[in-house]
Amino acid sequence: MSLNKQSVRVGVDIGGTFTDVALEVGKELFTTKVLTDYTAPERAILKGLGQILDQAKCDFSDIDVIIHGTTLATNALIERRGVSTALITTEGFRDVIEMRTENRFEQYDLNIVLPPALIEREHRYVISERMDAQGRTLVEPDMSQVEALIDEIEAKGYESVAIGFLHSYANGKHEKQVRDALLKRLPTLSVSISSEVSPQIREYERFNTVCANAYVKPLIKSYLARLVDELKNQGAVCDVFMMHSGGGIISVQTAAEFPVRLVESGPAGGAIFAAHIAERFGLDSVLSFDMGGTTAKVCLIENYTPKTAKTFEVARTYRFKKGSGMPISIPVVEMVEIGAGGGSIASVDGMNQIRVGPRSAGSEPGPACYQRGGESPTVTDANLVLGKLDPDYFAGGAMQLSMDLAKAAIHNDIATPLNLTTENAAYGILEVVDENMANAGRVHAVESGYDLAGFTMITFGGAGPVHAARLCEKMAIDGFLVPYGAGVGSALGFLRAPFGFESARSGFMKLNVFDAERVNQLLVSMEEEATTFARQGLKDVDPVLERVAYMRYAGQGWEIPVTVPVRDFTPADQQYLKDEFEKVYIRFFGRAIDGLDVEIVSWSVRASSSPAVVERLDKVKKTQVAKPQSQRLVFESKLEKFVESGIYNRDLLNVGDQVIGPAVIVERETATIVPSQFVATVQADLCLFVEIDKQAK
Repeated sequence: MSLNKQSVRVGVDIGGTFTDVALEVGKELFTTKVLTDYTAPERAILKGLGQILDQAKCDFSDIDVIIHGTTLATNALIERRGVSTALITTEGFRDVIEMRTENRFEQYDLNIVLPPALIEREHRYVISERMDAQGRTLVEPDMSQVEALIDEIEAKGYESVAIGFLHSYANGKHEKQVRDALLKRLPTLSVSISSEVSPQIREYERFNTVCANAYVKPLIKSYLARLVDELKNQGAVCDVFMMHSGGGIISVQTAAEFPVRLVESGPAGGAIFAAHIAERFGLDSVLSFDMGGTTAKVCLIENYTPKTAKTFEVARTYRFKKGSGMPISIPVVEMVEIGAGGGSIASVDGMNQIRVGPRSAGSEPGPACYQRGGESPTVTDANLVLGKLDPDYFAGGAMQLSMDLAKAAIHNDIATPLNLTTENAAYGILEVVDENMANAGRVHAVESGYDLAGFTMITFGGAGPVHAARLCEKMAIDGFLVPYGAGVGSALGFLRAPFGFESARSGFMKLNVFDAERVNQLLVSMEEEATTFARQGLKDVDPVLERVAYMRYAGQGWEIPVTVPVRDFTPADQQYLKDEFEKVYIRFFGRAIDGLDVEIVSWSVRASSSPAVVERLDKVKKTQVAKPQSQRLVFESKLEKFVESGIYNRDLLNVGDQVIGPAVIVERETATIVPSQFVATVQADLCLFVEIDKQAK
């Protein structure tokens, strides 16, 4: 080993189309992308690792740590490819996950079709038991019913069982009793209980979350075991950690028990990556834009911290409308995700309009230009036809793209039905997908109370830098940053993420009867849980604790997050908590409401490693105009025509080099489009800062 014992760290992100691998050797970075292998995802990881280790002249045994994020749990939920799962719940609540809430995601659609429950009614069972909302036992579980139920579960051959009882967030004793009885008789059965997976109020969300966890748990557990074994067989002796949806890192063992926490792990890594870049350049208002092969993700980052939430939806079935998916009640980096990626399929609808997504060609067969059997036109095909991608330098030349197949797919499916030229049809595809993404960004900002004027975009993912400039034009954002290694941004984000775990629990209490002792007891137990999981990666280092109280005015339906100090509370803190709540409420809604009591609905405690010290950089002042390596015609959407554009290789640019648009800056995993009136400047850390020329503006 010729590394002089430099730290060797690997980030791996499995996406719907590509598996991204990033390897850091000291301060040196090596990256690669390989097509995702759906049948055995670990094969793509090993292939990518093999390529990147060869580049770095390292062996598997040199790796110090591997941090991994995956869409496998998400895809299993979306495609309903989980294992045979049963739900055991309280008598009278068998249909909670099918009845949902009273909300209609499409208010005026008389023929609305609600998404089917994850577990069908014939696989849902009930027993007599009951807790009250304070966690006091009203009815003990009927163990004769439980034994009879175990007989049926064994007879029907279920692989996994979800247990969700009424009010078990306040006391999980009954759930644990039934789990223990199941495992005593069926020790190989996979069992998930809601009081451990998501101990929060709102039965529909909690039951859905434990069902989702049970549904994918055997799959993820098996996959992680195979991955660890394969790495050991290759000679790796390092620890493997997983990125979770809340933006932290947990052990493989924890991930195997709570796989539902992995559902947004890849996008969370991207948001962490963008936050790290934002802090480096002192950008306190940032829009993170991650566009891969299957989806695009937009996240707001304020004061170098991604917005977070305690619930989100997966597998939206109705044009990605809020409320049409499966609610998952876990800590998560809050973002909007739409079916718009390089592999998103374009079609013509019944009104002769171009539609793009949410269906994706994925990696099998992939876009038509991949020459893997795909015949449907995709966003990647449109980018190729319009000159934004180089068919000979895709993935650094590892993949040859076919211009003829891309043109044929667009001509047959889009141009001919609409009587357009192939180039105009490709332009239409890109304008539709760009407007979809820009609209998602605008709505996300408005829902969060922000105006995007003054924001800077940070973009990554294989397709992000290709589309970023057009999105900035549509959203009136003056500039965007393309980090070095942007094509594998999420994998790089894993290497920047803290080790940590967030415990979230309900603890309803009105402030006019604030019980400091009860609150302190709850928070101590939550801190113990969060710290225990966090220490799996931190070893002997004490984690940093953060607390958030979710509060509302009495009678309101939803609560807002209020950051509170880590200390013991006293009865005198009643007024302090109310004041803190009203400060946040005024920031969200403009004014406080007089005469209403305030309620604490739930708490979260996060234990994590100390944030890494980020070296601040100023924007480069001394610049020089770079010379292009070649020229080609590239279609510019704003001008609606092809323009002669300079082609630059990012690896040949130096700090301070300026690329004046129109231009394309190519690199191994992506390409940055610099339209007319934009100027790209290489910063000290090799980031590209692409801004609208102020004089031209």
